[in-house]
Amino acid sequence: MHSTRANSASNSLSRALQLREAVLLLFCDPLRIEYVRLLHLSRKEWTDLLRWLDTSGLALYFLDRLKELDLLELLPPAVLVRLQQNLADNTERMDEMIVESTAIQRRFQEARLSYSVLKGFSLWPISVPKLELRSQLDLDFLVADESVNEARRILEDVGYRLDAQDSKNLDFKANEGRACSLKDIYKAGMTRSAELHLEHVFAGRPSLLSRTQELSFHGVYMPVLPPVDLFLGQALHFFKHVCLPFWRAAHMIEFRRHVIARHDDAAFWNELKQHVAGHPQTCIRLGVSILLVTRVMGQFAPEALTSWTVDQVPATAKLWVDLYAHRSVLAACPGSKLYLLLEKELEGAGMAPKRSSWLVLVPRRLPPFIVHAVAGETLAARMNRYCRQLHFIVFRLRFHLLEGVRYLFESILWRQYRNELSQ
Repeated sequence: MHSTRANSASNSLSRALQLREAVLLLFCDPLRIEYVRLLHLSRKEWTDLLRWLDTSGLALYFLDRLKELDLLELLPPAVLVRLQQNLADNTERMDEMIVESTAIQRRFQEARLSYSVLKGFSLWPISVPKLELRSQLDLDFLVADESVNEARRILEDVGYRLDAQDSKNLDFKANEGRACSLKDIYKAGMTRSAELHLEHVFAGRPSLLSRTQELSFHGVYMPVLPPVDLFLGQALHFFKHVCLPFWRAAHMIEFRRHVIARHDDAAFWNELKQHVAGHPQTCIRLGVSILLVTRVMGQFAPEALTSWTVDQVPATAKLWVDLYAHRSVLAACPGSKLYLLLEKELEGAGMAPKRSSWLVLVPRRLPPFIVHAVAGETLAARMNRYCRQLHFIVFRLRFHLLEGVRYLFESILWRQYRNELSQ
């Protein structure tokens, strides 16, 4: 019964979602016939699709894939010129980030800090063969407790300001005076971000930083996590984003690429299985992630991985993937609240959400500032900042109202689906 409902859910996608699905299916081998949906789009459809490509982090992956398939004729001339300019801008931006990352790392190494690069550049070259295509927004470092103060001093010395912190992370910003709109996300010189993730080592638990490997990267030997930990970190980061209102589909493409690259490496999957033995919740997170990608893009993971991950996923969570995977992956920013239904089903497996559903549905605080004041700010600049913040507040309020109502309606249907599954 739920298989029928799943097929109905995917077949009833709106025109906009069908176009986004066609983009994702371009990354499949062999090429899926759905790519023909991208022929003869109207100007408005291209405008809407480009906006989703930008926010999902897929725009440059999309351009590169079309070039690889010799299908650039799918793009109207204006769209092709726009994406090519985005690529040129992003190449410059990523070169700038590489220079900054390597400079920071040299300072870390001179100070003999215990650290590792996380996410981002550490995904090169397996998940991200071409860094200039990636919509990377910040620099992430895992740092030992005893190294965090010096790491903070180094970041502040090169122009970063501590923006937020908790017991696990320190978030830094730099160059905040320049407002960034969606059309600027590929340009160099925008607001820069860096994060220090603290490694707290507990008794009986091995240190990740004691097992780092060196990767030659643009003139530095960059410490990265060993292959199994690197993959696991990427997979769990992907799952974390699945449980958010909106997440970048580029994370899914990169995760899928990593699995395919290791597809026939039985020793790797066996090592991963042993690594997470005794952690059933981790297996479930991996299983949900694999199921979601499979539901949208087809089979890609080997049985050596799925046999102990997908098989552990609760039946109701599998039903959620069947019914809502497409709407989750293909949602436009700012997304939806349907992930709350998944979180509720996973609570039975001991995976409690970080916040209650009611706090997510009815936030008690205003959204954070998107543009901060800078020294010497003019009156005009201040008024512009206030207007941008007010617009953002209205934008978020509208999201909470519309998606809150949609969630409440969908939760009624969801109870019916669950009841049918148990019969």
